[in-house]
Amino acid sequence: MSIPNQRQLEDLKTREPEVEFVFWDMSGPAPREHFDIVVPPYMGQTSALGNLKSTTAKLVQSQSIGYDGVAEALPPGFKFANAATVHEPSTAELALALILSAQRGIPRFVRSGDLHKWDPYRFESLADRKVLIVGYGGVGKATAARLEPFEVEIRKVATRARTENGEEIYGLDSLHELLGWAEIVVLGMPLNENTEGMVNSKFLAAMQDGALLVNVARGKVLDQDALISELNSGRLRAALDVTEPEPLPENHPLWDCPNLLITPHVGGASSTMFPRMRSLILRQIQHLKDGEDFENIVLES
Repeated sequence: MSIPNQRQLEDLKTREPEVEFVFWDMSGPAPREHFDIVVPPYMGQTSALGNLKSTTAKLVQSQSIGYDGVAEALPPGFKFANAATVHEPSTAELALALILSAQRGIPRFVRSGDLHKWDPYRFESLADRKVLIVGYGGVGKATAARLEPFEVEIRKVATRARTENGEEIYGLDSLHELLGWAEIVVLGMPLNENTEGMVNSKFLAAMQDGALLVNVARGKVLDQDALISELNSGRLRAALDVTEPEPLPENHPLWDCPNLLITPHVGGASSTMFPRMRSLILRQIQHLKDGEDFENIVLES
């Protein structure tokens, strides 16, 4: 089994002493002809996948939920699993933190504090707000669960309308109407050919004046030029954990937009990541031992 992180390697060795682990950061050709499982690096995964052409493997286990660009980069003959169950809680926590920070004016109070200034400005609550979650997969569901105790009204949008656990999930055909209803819009959809650029000028124009847009999906789902225009006009607010490109250049106009909070794509990067990633890898090893299908398979090249 190939592991790209030395800490992960030593930790897993203690839990599966009979498994042979090999450190390979995938920056060059594979150190052996075959692995049962390959775990690519968390960051820069897509660019590293080309080096799989020098080996074979039963499974490529990603450390990320998203897999945009993987189908084009993955050489033929591989099964690819994403890291569902690993990042959803942390990403949902950050979505909630961004909403609360924006709603309750935390950036303003921090800046006032830096100036030793008492600034008792009154902001809007999160309670009693109408929240729309666009993309009701793992991250969307985890975000909704964390929002429910805050006494908000939540509606969810997925690709298709359905009833799930007795609850109405709206389809994309209802999106325009729901954007006008919502005071807070959370983006949690995957990036693919249907969602790239989906949050465009028409989408933003349908939102209420003063509404908050929160993006914990991918930077490319959003037309940033359209958002910059809305922010500079003062009509909308936003909180972004993802941008395009990343890192965001220091001279990018997003930095100077009013009513905007930016975090540097840290939604999944918390203390929960390593233990949950370890648990997923150990489960995949057990599936292999038991002759079972791997979990989280999203692509086969």
